[in-house]
Amino acid sequence: MKARALLGLLLVPALLLPPGAQATTAPTLTLAQQAKKAEVIVRATLGQPADVQEGGVTYAAYPLTVTETLAGDPAGLPQREGVPTLYFLKGVADLPALRAGQDVIALLYTARLDSPLVGFNQGWYPVVNGAIVNGVPVSGEAAPAVTPPPPVTGSPAVTPEAAITDPAKLRAAILAAREARP
Repeated sequence: MKARALLGLLLVPALLLPPGAQATTAPTLTLAQQAKKAEVIVRATLGQPADVQEGGVTYAAYPLTVTETLAGDPAGLPQREGVPTLYFLKGVADLPALRAGQDVIALLYTARLDSPLVGFNQGWYPVVNGAIVNGVPVSGEAAPAVTPPPPVTGSPAVTPEAAITDPAKLRAAILAAREARP
């Protein structure tokens, strides 16, 4: 009988929440919104990850070799062995694909969170062969990344006009958004 009463007390708060309030959902942010929320924005290469235990919590820690700072100070990021490091809570769902040696443009929070990436992992732009993977929507509307169709043999690659694939153009768009900060 006591177990039923205890279970009832535990369930009451959940029943009082509005529908849909039980799960966290992240709104899709525009590039401009991401740039404004970011405390540090860098182009960097990920180092070899290491599992790090802090206060009973395990993180995957990726050291960064910063090649360019677009905003903020990378020294404000968590440090490990004197190097700016991205700490991702182990077991967090929906992280982007992370691998040592990966070249990225990253929009980051400086606080130790489940993920340091702005917008629940939206601020992550891998650069492969000199191009942003999947492109970055540039319209005022938040939209999923655009995957360009494969090029037809013998023709140049076709990139949707609504997506940035050039890292220099992404850099310019981020800086323009930061300058427009309220």
